[in-house]
Amino acid sequence: MAVPDFVLSLREKIGHAPLWLTGVTAVVVRGDELLLVRRADTGAWTPVTGIVDPGEHPADAAVRECLEEADVVVEPVRFACLGVTPEIEYANGDRASYVDHTFAMHWVSGDPSPADGENTEARWFARDALPPMSADMLSRVAAALGDDPSAEFTAAGVARRAPRA
Repeated sequence: MAVPDFVLSLREKIGHAPLWLTGVTAVVVRGDELLLVRRADTGAWTPVTGIVDPGEHPADAAVRECLEEADVVVEPVRFACLGVTPEIEYANGDRASYVDHTFAMHWVSGDPSPADGENTEARWFARDALPPMSADMLSRVAAALGDDPSAEFTAAGVARRAPRA
């Protein structure tokens, strides 16, 4: 997987120590279809995901990641979920946790393809015929596709809604 330059610079200084990174998940909808990508590192089907660059707005990062990873142009519809991942240890020993911003996105143009090598496939799936996905990814998709306009907050797989004012 492509590692952003700023993460490589941090790794030069801290080695494999845990990093707290900002991530995004883009749940892209076109009519009754959902865009998913098959990750090159794990083979898992997921929505488009990525790391937010320093100073970048998370919604802009979601738009950028969709173009970079799946060759599609999208626009954000709403912020759907804020989640925290457990610490991940990568094969090289690097450790990181992510605060993930999940956005519901609307497809504007482009035919999906694995554009940058981070994925082996990119394609549309009917909402009622999704491939197997992790519980975490399914919860992100559900939050983005739900009718409740409030954002969901998750930690360690436990979801809760913000209280209404």
